[in-house]
Amino acid sequence: MLDSIKARRSVRKFKPDVIPDDLIEKVLEAGRWAPSGRNNQAWRFAVVTDKAIIAKISGLTKYAKIVQAAQALIPVFLNTAETYHREKDIQSIGACLQNMLLEIHALGLGAVWLGEIIKSNEQIKQLLSLSEELELMAVIALGYPDETPRATERKDLKDLIVYRD
Repeated sequence: MLDSIKARRSVRKFKPDVIPDDLIEKVLEAGRWAPSGRNNQAWRFAVVTDKAIIAKISGLTKYAKIVQAAQALIPVFLNTAETYHREKDIQSIGACLQNMLLEIHALGLGAVWLGEIIKSNEQIKQLLSLSEELELMAVIALGYPDETPRATERKDLKDLIVYRD
């Protein structure tokens, strides 16, 4: 597992190949199995593959080129009607996103977690005709990779540990 975690990279350039529905289902399934406080599973997913809608969403972020190149978008929302502790629920959505990114990598796909787009929460909900209790947490842009992202560095573990017996 650690090798997969270390090998996963954010992919921002995609081939035009369509992603089969069964692969998208596997990605959603990985997200569904993330841990959540009280097992409330307050995340909700939208799946956008229509190029006209993707183009409209691309106009709502400074990462328009990445969004337009993606073959699918998975906006991930917090269902505020099922929240019991906002911070814990947001943390669980982070785990959900990481599960999905790891599954995307395992399937030979590429993806990037877009956070800046949350400023367009209301516009995206309106565009997708979604209810008011949903709050956009992130959008995953995915497709077949058309780049090999460079390896990244991490801080030394000793520099990250603030206390240890």
